[in-house]
Amino acid sequence: MTSVTTVSFVAALVPQGLSINLFRTRLVIPVTRAIDYLRNMEPSKPAGRQAIGDVVDDLQLPAIDTGVARSLDACLAGRQGAVVLFWSSVCTHCIRYDAYFNQFEASHPELAFYVVATRLSETVDEIQKARADRRLRFPLYHSVDGAAASAYLAQQTPRVYLVDARRRLLYRGAVDNFKYPEDPEFQPYLEPAIGSFLAGRPIERPETSSFGCAVSSVYYLLPKMIQRPQDHE
Repeated sequence: MTSVTTVSFVAALVPQGLSINLFRTRLVIPVTRAIDYLRNMEPSKPAGRQAIGDVVDDLQLPAIDTGVARSLDACLAGRQGAVVLFWSSVCTHCIRYDAYFNQFEASHPELAFYVVATRLSETVDEIQKARADRRLRFPLYHSVDGAAASAYLAQQTPRVYLVDARRRLLYRGAVDNFKYPEDPEFQPYLEPAIGSFLAGRPIERPETSSFGCAVSSVYYLLPKMIQRPQDHE
């Protein structure tokens, strides 16, 4: 049958490291949808290079609350710089920072805060529900196709980028070492970078590794593509 294929093809969609046991049940998937997915799936490592000191792309994305597009440059007007945050409403790592992100603009009026909801397949309804349920106050913009994350080479959420008024990249990486401030091993990364930038000092640690939820993954789309046959094994 040309319209469907079986487990062997589904398994070919699975990235290395995913147990094939998940696909031992008889599942079918339309070939055309599988091909479309493979054509559009982002590579595991985005192409391109980005270095501290580079000028990053301007972004122009629709706001979650109004649907009206606004650019990063517009948000930068009259500010010394900005923090661009790649974020997801369903990422548990992002939830950890709700309180910090909520107070960010009040703590740093010199900086624009441009938060991009970027997880592949994440809907506006999901983002709006999370915003209401968690009482999120920070500005949210939606990159429905993941292009913004690709432009910044962001592969996980949360990931932050500190830029100056000309969009020159000053810091990229994690907010901190994913420990709470009361933990004796807590290490902030973003706040010291902001402090040095605003004080006109060199940033001692301009880059850190970030970790969290993947921006794009076969896990997010494959369940929506799989069909369970009704009339055959």
